[in-house]
Amino acid sequence: MPASPSPIGTLSTASAKVSLLTVSVALVFATILLIFFGYLSLRQSLVEDVTVQSRLIADSSVAAILFDDKVASEETLSSLRLAPAISAAAVFSDTNVLMARYPDSTTNTLAAPSEDLLNRGHEFYWGRVIVAHHVISDSNVVGSVILQVDLAQMYERLITFALITFSIVLASMGFAYLLVRRMRRVVSEAEAHLIRLAHLDPVTGLPNRHAFNERLAHSISKAMRAKGALELLLLDLDNFKIVNDTLGHNSGDQLLYLVAHRMTAALRDDDVIFRIGGDEFAVILESATLKRKGGAVAAKIIASLAAPYKIGQHEIYVTASVGIAAAPENGCDLPTLTRNADTAMYQAKALGKNRYTQFETEMDQVAQKRMLLETNLRKALERNELSLNYQPKLSLANNQIVGLEALLRWNHPELGAISPAEFIPVAEECGLILPIGHWVVQTACSDMAQWRDQGLGDINVAVNLSVRQTKSDALLPEILASLKTWQLRPDQLSLEITESVLMENIESNISLLDQLRAHGIKLSIDDFGTGYSSLAYLKRLRIDELKIDRAFVQDIPGNGEDEAIVTAIIALAHSLGLSVVAEGVETAEQLAFLRLARCDHMQGYYFSRPMKAHRVASFLAEESARLASIVLTPQLTLPTHHCGAIINM
Repeated sequence: MPASPSPIGTLSTASAKVSLLTVSVALVFATILLIFFGYLSLRQSLVEDVTVQSRLIADSSVAAILFDDKVASEETLSSLRLAPAISAAAVFSDTNVLMARYPDSTTNTLAAPSEDLLNRGHEFYWGRVIVAHHVISDSNVVGSVILQVDLAQMYERLITFALITFSIVLASMGFAYLLVRRMRRVVSEAEAHLIRLAHLDPVTGLPNRHAFNERLAHSISKAMRAKGALELLLLDLDNFKIVNDTLGHNSGDQLLYLVAHRMTAALRDDDVIFRIGGDEFAVILESATLKRKGGAVAAKIIASLAAPYKIGQHEIYVTASVGIAAAPENGCDLPTLTRNADTAMYQAKALGKNRYTQFETEMDQVAQKRMLLETNLRKALERNELSLNYQPKLSLANNQIVGLEALLRWNHPELGAISPAEFIPVAEECGLILPIGHWVVQTACSDMAQWRDQGLGDINVAVNLSVRQTKSDALLPEILASLKTWQLRPDQLSLEITESVLMENIESNISLLDQLRAHGIKLSIDDFGTGYSSLAYLKRLRIDELKIDRAFVQDIPGNGEDEAIVTAIIALAHSLGLSVVAEGVETAEQLAFLRLARCDHMQGYYFSRPMKAHRVASFLAEESARLASIVLTPQLTLPTHHCGAIINM
């Protein structure tokens, strides 16, 4: 009969089975735990990654929501193409108005997130994860972002992971790690793309102002630690606005792209150029030594821009003004260094443009003074600090006063009398010259009306025009309105425009002068001889008068060249049917020479200094006797070499 099984063997087998079952259960339990913990890990990582993604989208959507720019919102969401796990997304305003969806299809049914969801940050379902984030600007909630991630892919990976044998559990854990890392890489790529968009200028492809601020702050810190050289170049294109105004913004953008390309080619690989706005560029130069090279680099950039640019059918020339500031001499922080480079750049423009200027301490003092002048000038009109003085104009033929020139004066209660040579350029630059010019015309017309009412007759007054006034469409209507208000004849008002201003935009100014002359307003070219007008243009101008600049009068008689120039101008004007006024007459000898040269009128301290309006009436009465006593000095004769000066005008 067969032997019966051994109880020990049975126990051993049972024990083995139990052990195997125990191990199997343990392995299964361990696998389940591993899968569960893997599930929790994947879920947590996914939530964190999508939360980061939602924060980036929210930060990039602030401007779009504030300006109600749905196109910009859609462009922001388009970056999600790099994150395939995100199946849907949407941006809403603070009033839950939809700004943009991704993808833009009927399958995207995401609604505006509730306040409860926004507070929790996310909601987890078996099939998807919903993440929501506030869009915040200046600590205020301006909208919300909601993202949806499908979990199908994650579950597929978990099922695959569960089918792997117990012997490769560690490999499965590594596989899970690789999956998480891949997801993180996708999110990182999307984040890097958004960062690039935030730091690049779309027109030129150069780093933008945001990137400039970050790089300059880092470069300053690095230079201070390593005691190396750091120079900042700020560059502004001269008269770029003319290109935009005449050819359009598309042509302007093309020009900016070509300019950026040329400047980049002119720099070393380790020099960084930025477009910081409009037609402004910045270059950061770093060096391990203390050797300064900003001037050489600026000169190279300016030279690279010299050749013409082909934009469509147009050939355009561009110049640039460059300001240079060095750290630490000109500033150890971003605001100071940038401000000083900007000050140097405007100094380069003031010196004639198409050049570079290194910042100096004196420039900052000038800039501060200019800022102070501008601030006070903006209040000067409302505080009645501006006034007009009047300088008489004398006829040399009969010693009669033929008119007055209105001269603008500014008397500040603390700064005292401020020269027009100081505040007029400031008024031109900041645009205040237009309201000031309008005030001058109104005040001059008001004074003429008062003199008429006092029985002084119809006195003629000359008023100076600035560059901006000649470009203003409101100039002629304002002048005609003032004349009508004070019931003055147009020929009582004479407008003076300097020769340099006239030639700055000659064709437009000729049209303006024609319009003014057609209404009966008298016209005069001031400071004649100091500009660059030609006879070809002079004969086209419908003007009444030329005014010889005081620079040619102050050294006559005695200076042969000035005598020749003055005599030639008088002869030229008379040949064109124009009268001539000599400015700056201060001596009897100057007066006698001008009479011999047949000059028509004169102004100057020899006859009268400028005076307040209330003094004009008494002056006319008091000076009538003295006018008759002014006589010609008999020893003076005209120079015989004056005719040659006409040819050189």
